[in-house]
Amino acid sequence: MPIADKMVKMVEAASMIRKMFEEGIRLREKYGADNVFDFSLGNPDVPPPTAVKNVLLELINNKSTTHGYMPNSGYPQVRQAVADYLNKEYNVGLTPDLIVMTAGAAGALNDTLRALLNPGEDILTPAPFFVGYNQYAFVASANLKTVATFSDFHLDLDAIEEAITKNTRVMLINSPNNPTGTVYTKEELLGLGKILDAASEKFGKRIYLISDEPYRKIVYDVEVPSMFDVYPHTIILTSYSKELSLAGERIGYLAIHPKAEDAQMIAGATGVTNTMMYVNAPALFQQVVGKLQGVTVDINIYQKRRDMFCEGLHAAGYEFGVPDGAFYLFPKSPIKDDVKFVGILQEHNILAVPGIAFGGPGHFRLSYAVPDKTIKGSLERFKKAFDSVK
Repeated sequence: MPIADKMVKMVEAASMIRKMFEEGIRLREKYGADNVFDFSLGNPDVPPPTAVKNVLLELINNKSTTHGYMPNSGYPQVRQAVADYLNKEYNVGLTPDLIVMTAGAAGALNDTLRALLNPGEDILTPAPFFVGYNQYAFVASANLKTVATFSDFHLDLDAIEEAITKNTRVMLINSPNNPTGTVYTKEELLGLGKILDAASEKFGKRIYLISDEPYRKIVYDVEVPSMFDVYPHTIILTSYSKELSLAGERIGYLAIHPKAEDAQMIAGATGVTNTMMYVNAPALFQQVVGKLQGVTVDINIYQKRRDMFCEGLHAAGYEFGVPDGAFYLFPKSPIKDDVKFVGILQEHNILAVPGIAFGGPGHFRLSYAVPDKTIKGSLERFKKAFDSVK
């Protein structure tokens, strides 16, 4: 076989979304772009705030702007800006040495997992979960273990407590969640923190909580609780991909709670893994985001789309919970086989992703990071697909 045996399953797992991408190309060529309704990718289409371009122009025209190597963890002035902003948000006394600038949230997660995990140890995550977690676990030579959530996708704390073993090293959560849009409550997160503390003592090793937060600013009339308030042994990681619509620029960071066990050692290790994986986060966009702390895209655009999509799908007969954040819907499939139903949607030129790819069989994911006309134009077709199986 021309590729490594260990890569075969990874390639197979990635084939579902790749196939959807290729199907989109085929359908657009056959029917025209305006007649294909692609909800498969979470690729932000809302324009970046005007301040992004202004800062870019300012930096490009400034002779002091640099493009060379910097410390492993990123430019000191950028990490200071991030720490200052997070201290306003969380008031936990973060210092720049506990911040690592990364190549997006993906880079932050890769850095953190490789720094924390020994080969063969377990990452525990609630399902449904972001499809990439399997790949990040693979890169870290770790095992991804999933634990079921309740029917509304909130945490089943009893199930989590039962799922933790002596091999568990990391609890990985994502709120607002991709693919469900669920935002975990302060109460359930405090309960999670108590479980992790008790399990760490029981098994004689610290279980760290990683909070994956790229959608933290994309929320609708709810607050996202601070993970630093619920468990001190927490590493927060995020990117500017969604809140500034800079997905392709690959810029983000990780932040380690000052009271986390061995915080300084973790910071040093993640800085080293950052260098091993990517050398450093992109120099220019480190300097850009350093000047844009707290700036976001217009969230009202996503909320308007969410409401429009929910109203239309509800009228068509679909069942789903209204998401509190992110830009995804995760409806129930009207038939048990979500892969088959996604195929039926394709027959109506609608592209979605089966829930089984996210550990949520019987559902399918729709991204509403798309123009309004795509949502409006698809609703009659969603209705026809639903009616065809009823």
